[in-house]
Amino acid sequence: GISFLVWDVGGQDKLRPLWRSYTRGTDGIVFVVDSADTERMDEARMELMRTIKSQENNGAPILVLANKQDLAGAKNAAYVEKHLGLDKLGPQQMYKVQPTCAIIGEGLEEGLEALYDMTIKRKKALKGTPRAKKRRRESTLHNSKRIST
Repeated sequence: GISFLVWDVGGQDKLRPLWRSYTRGTDGIVFVVDSADTERMDEARMELMRTIKSQENNGAPILVLANKQDLAGAKNAAYVEKHLGLDKLGPQQMYKVQPTCAIIGEGLEEGLEALYDMTIKRKKALKGTPRAKKRRRESTLHNSKRIST
């Protein structure tokens, strides 16, 4: 089966500086946007780009949940993709914009399956790179320290 460890860190201004500590070294990022609130789409774009471009998240697959699809005026995935600037990212950045309605669970499973697929694809691509070898070494060192203390 598939297993995810998910942190809900909230989108309030005062919580955003904490995002980096949760996303450092992550295998994937889920970014939830209110697809019915077009006034905050620019703000969402700035925060998403800041997250994507962070050195710690370099290349981590992104799942954007275009939530609240049940509301009148909700924008579709193509609109969200364009207005968040995802269409301008290079081909090395894997992402998926998944329309969702969280209150009934619609689209969530499909989105997480896409994130899983992107994560596996990225891990396979990185497997033999120097960066991947360094991460494995660091992980082994971290785990051995944790075991020995």
